[in-house]
Amino acid sequence: MSKLVLTVVGDDRAGLVQALADIVAAHGGNWERSELAELAGAFAGIVLVSIPDERAAELTGALQGLDGLLQITPHAPSATDADTEADRFTFTVLGNDRPGIVRDVTAALVRHGLSIDRFTSETRDAPMAGGTLFEATVVARVSPDADVDAATADLERLAGEIQVDLTVG
Repeated sequence: MSKLVLTVVGDDRAGLVQALADIVAAHGGNWERSELAELAGAFAGIVLVSIPDERAAELTGALQGLDGLLQITPHAPSATDADTEADRFTFTVLGNDRPGIVRDVTAALVRHGLSIDRFTSETRDAPMAGGTLFEATVVARVSPDADVDAATADLERLAGEIQVDLTVG
């Protein structure tokens, strides 16, 4: 069984996901996992599909028929991309929005050998104080050489500097 990671991007409109799902199903593929979102009028995401080896090329060719609706780029995951039983480090960041938060948080992770598995963020109006809040939920993979305690300390120091709440857990 082959696994394909599809990256999809296009102008947002009704029926995009169904068009993609129809092609995957018609070629014997199984839609295993996805992250899809509308962002500022654009539709973007990634989809993990499993498909019998002998049908992978056929599916890839059929996906080209969505040109004009979606740009689709299939990728074959490498062995190192496969899910492992590695530990995960999860935390949230919440505070007043400002340029550089994502850069600073991700730099702290890299310094201590952690790799991001999932990063979800948004900005929204602050309910009573005015201004804009930034919130992110991060799930990082802990490799054998990673230092979670040092990463936590670094993130806590950063949270104090940029005045955001950090919740590890």
